[in-house]
Amino acid sequence: MKDKKIIIAIDGYSSTGKSSFARQIAQKLSYIYVDTGAMYRAVTLYCIESNFINNCELNVDKIIENLSKINIKFIFNNKIQKSETFLNEENVEKKIRKVEISNHVSEISAIPEVRTQMVELQQKMGENKGIVMDGRDIGTVVFPNAEIKIFMTAKPEIRAMRRYTELLQNGDNVTFEEVEKNIRERDYIDTHRDTSPLKKADDAIILDNSYISIDEQMQWFEKIFNLATDKQ
Repeated sequence: MKDKKIIIAIDGYSSTGKSSFARQIAQKLSYIYVDTGAMYRAVTLYCIESNFINNCELNVDKIIENLSKINIKFIFNNKIQKSETFLNEENVEKKIRKVEISNHVSEISAIPEVRTQMVELQQKMGENKGIVMDGRDIGTVVFPNAEIKIFMTAKPEIRAMRRYTELLQNGDNVTFEEVEKNIRERDYIDTHRDTSPLKKADDAIILDNSYISIDEQMQWFEKIFNLATDKQ
């Protein structure tokens, strides 16, 4: 593919496969991949382990007060050929994928001070371009001038089944009903929060992957990429 480095912003609903799609794109282009969802999950894990979330109540003042103590980075694991999330030097990749984190991550992400800190870090990561970043507000807030913006969606029940299957494979004891409930609740919170709500950027291209494979998505992306880079 083209040598010109660009920024690729991928937004969309939870469990649409944004991370897998973005990771494959980054690997194909030899770009840097940043999983912003993992960043917010890591903050959520820190808040839970620090007892800033009790009985589903957030101690927002404590969360804001301790943001400077949260250090998040991604380290590439050669053995599994992908980056893993580290929180304060601890590999938390498995911890942040658990249902408990999913149940609170949208609330944590909605705190303006949390988003401000994460957005600043994400923008710094993309200064040299050659980056693929996925999340909820990448094309609207983090990189509004990204050369390619993709908005991913899929039917809620299909997303719930994907997430349910993933959790079972990871050994989590969950029901499909609670996973689907979580998906729908996260959709509502993500799209209705005051700070950086999930929405499609005006110039983003919609990708509904309810019924298409990863290979078909990549073929679709190659056409989009070639059109975008031909204009550079």
